[in-house]
Amino acid sequence: MDEDTEKGTRMATRRALITGASAGLGREFARQLAASGVDLVVVARRTDALNALADELIIAHGIDVVVLPADLSDAAAPAALYGEIRSRGLRVDYLINNAGASGPDLIEHGDWEACRSYVELMMTSVAAMCHFFLPAMQERGFGRVLNVASVAGLMTVSGDYSYGPTKAYVVALSKALSTSFRNDGVHVLALCPGFTHTDFHVSEKLTRMKKATPKFIWYDADVVVREGLAALEKGRDVLISGRLYRFLVPLLRSRLSRKLISALGVKL
Repeated sequence: MDEDTEKGTRMATRRALITGASAGLGREFARQLAASGVDLVVVARRTDALNALADELIIAHGIDVVVLPADLSDAAAPAALYGEIRSRGLRVDYLINNAGASGPDLIEHGDWEACRSYVELMMTSVAAMCHFFLPAMQERGFGRVLNVASVAGLMTVSGDYSYGPTKAYVVALSKALSTSFRNDGVHVLALCPGFTHTDFHVSEKLTRMKKATPKFIWYDADVVVREGLAALEKGRDVLISGRLYRFLVPLLRSRLSRKLISALGVKL
């Protein structure tokens, strides 16, 4: 490949910004996109984990990886990320809003500031990232936005007034954006996994829950990410990941099933 051809190929390379990239689904998104030749901006709180991931992907795939540590529970973080990316002259073609956590109990937790930070992370930061990065995608006529939601966002479960409701907002936002910008070449998807093998369940409470549930309801992260990226390219607005969950979710939304889920104390 001559120098001009190589330069032209490099300029045409897409770039993805992935939040929560240091672990779990975020790390898997980074690996799969890197394997397809997409350059990356990886965002998370843990700089050491991001640097290790960047080194791994640069060596394995020869892509460009920019590491930007940030805490998206901080209201100023999305604007700061946008400013930094603009100052570096980077173009974001894929936005993967993946950062999230199980969070505090909205009613029983005594510290409102912790609850506010959780809402900032789970909802406001997603809206802010779309606010900053989607207009340029629309202007260029190409963009992909994948917001990681959950099947918990598709159901109402007694006792879950933190995690599930925040994911319901992500689903609603994604559907509205998809409808509005699809004709401009911008695809927006809410990816709704069920139980997935990731670091998300490392807390003592969630680890106990995982051990108490049957193995067949758990999906591997690589399957969830692969299905999500394929649905994003097809222009889907919502994807329930996994055949089992695509069958179960309509049943789980029934009143009887909601009572059973609540009794088990299960979060999806």
